[in-house]
Amino acid sequence: MNNDKNNKEKENSNGMAIGMCIGLAIGSAIGAATQNTGLWIPVGLSVGLCLGMVMSNQSEDDN
Repeated sequence: MNNDKNNKEKENSNGMAIGMCIGLAIGSAIGAATQNTGLWIPVGLSVGLCLGMVMSNQSEDDN
């Protein structure tokens, strides 16, 4: 029973980490293109966190 809980927590953290990486990459790319990295890196991370939450909730619903 405890093992299932630990696995679900790991899946949730994986979704958040993947979302943050994707958001950081997109924010960095847009920031480099517009020469305004100070704005776009935090925006990308915020979007990535939201994306990670969606991915985490979606994986919970699948189980």
